[in-house]
Amino acid sequence: MKSVRVRFAPSPTGYLHVGGLRTALYNYLFARKNNGKFVLRIEDTDRSRYVEGAVENLISALKWCGLDFDEGPQDSGKFGPYLQSQRLDIYQKYIQELIVKGDAYYCFCSQERLEELKKEQQKQKLPQAKYDKHCLTLSKSQIDNNLTNKIPFVVRLNVRSNQKIIFDDIIRSHVEFDSNNVDDQVLIKSDGYPTYHFANIVDDHLMEISHVIRGEEWLSSTPKHVLLYDSFGWDRPIFAHLPLLLNPDRSKLSKRQGDVAVEDYRAKGYLKEALVNFVALLGWNAGDDKEFYLMNELIQNFSLERVNKSGAVFDIEKLNWLNAEHLRKKSNDEILLMLKENLQKSEFSNQNYTNEFLILIIEAMKDRVSFVNEFITNCQYFYTAPTEYEQKSIEKNWDSETPNILRKIRDAFISLKDPTKEDFELKLTNAATELNIGKGKLIHPLRLAISGISTGPGVFDIVSILGKDEVVKRIDTALEKIK
Repeated sequence: MKSVRVRFAPSPTGYLHVGGLRTALYNYLFARKNNGKFVLRIEDTDRSRYVEGAVENLISALKWCGLDFDEGPQDSGKFGPYLQSQRLDIYQKYIQELIVKGDAYYCFCSQERLEELKKEQQKQKLPQAKYDKHCLTLSKSQIDNNLTNKIPFVVRLNVRSNQKIIFDDIIRSHVEFDSNNVDDQVLIKSDGYPTYHFANIVDDHLMEISHVIRGEEWLSSTPKHVLLYDSFGWDRPIFAHLPLLLNPDRSKLSKRQGDVAVEDYRAKGYLKEALVNFVALLGWNAGDDKEFYLMNELIQNFSLERVNKSGAVFDIEKLNWLNAEHLRKKSNDEILLMLKENLQKSEFSNQNYTNEFLILIIEAMKDRVSFVNEFITNCQYFYTAPTEYEQKSIEKNWDSETPNILRKIRDAFISLKDPTKEDFELKLTNAATELNIGKGKLIHPLRLAISGISTGPGVFDIVSILGKDEVVKRIDTALEKIK
């Protein structure tokens, strides 16, 4: 295999779609696995769709996910520049070469004529609208006259009829198209900018891209690209077209059915490791049942031969599960930094919690959360005393004897000095023995009094984290408020 060079070439039209992330990720993994180069190229030739700040958003999202590119917009050097809008002179040179060869031609047809042609073909119920090569027959003098008079034009690919266009694809094996079904694609638009199809070929060749790994939606365009490679006499790269991403109903993943941007998932608190792990499995597996991967494991195991042809379903429940798994694998110190960031954005931002206190919360809640923010939202009682109490728990765990039971617990706790978790548990056990009742009759009301709810970590974990004075205060408050 020649030196591996792959590229991710997004258009700056908004945020990074998860489908784009998967394309970037597979290119990145393939490059790293094969000691190759991962290139970021910005395909910004469609100026009507250009969004200010989109390039910065794309780079930020890629770097957040850990996809560090070897070459990109910040570079020049041998292969730069990496923004297509800065390469227009290069495209003009190569389009003239195609025109001279007769593999491309000027087209001066008005938009009105093209619309009429399309309507006529639709009336005839042709399978697809195609340009009729009207301008291919123009004489050199007609072309020169039109150019002199500055009549707007595009440059089209001259697709010969009755040809078999054949290429190999790592994922789809042998692929064959009939040239009669391939349109004379516009290569240079009327504004002088190249289309994706033309700029993509020229740049991939000049940047020595060895493998083109992209989404299935580009498969139908590949015959045009193959014709261009062959016309120039250039070696074709190795193609690999990735399967579509699907909603659970098997429709194509789109914004109409939910979040699709990497930034959306980042804002919701998903870990980058979980999102990358999840996206890697959208169309690929290592041939076993393993689903939890860190980046270095993905690099080690990835291969294009293990990518599926069929569409991959975007299962949000699986992403949530992976997020919880990755969160649990993180050290308490890593989670602590993230928790403190979340606290700064919460209603508790003006409180000063010690690292020791927050670590205790992390240890108590780690197996009970899927997102960092749930170290706050799922256990607010650690940060503030409850002001309301869960009604179903009151009905189940509070009766006429409960106040006396809670007073017994409170008095037992008050006698403790610098108590440990075990000290609290021993005092409650002794109280249950003295009252001649099961420990559950004490634990459930105690949990309700100090947390306001009936779920959470062990009650003695909560008690020991809150401390004796706070627990006693909360028992007294509950005795006043719960009737």
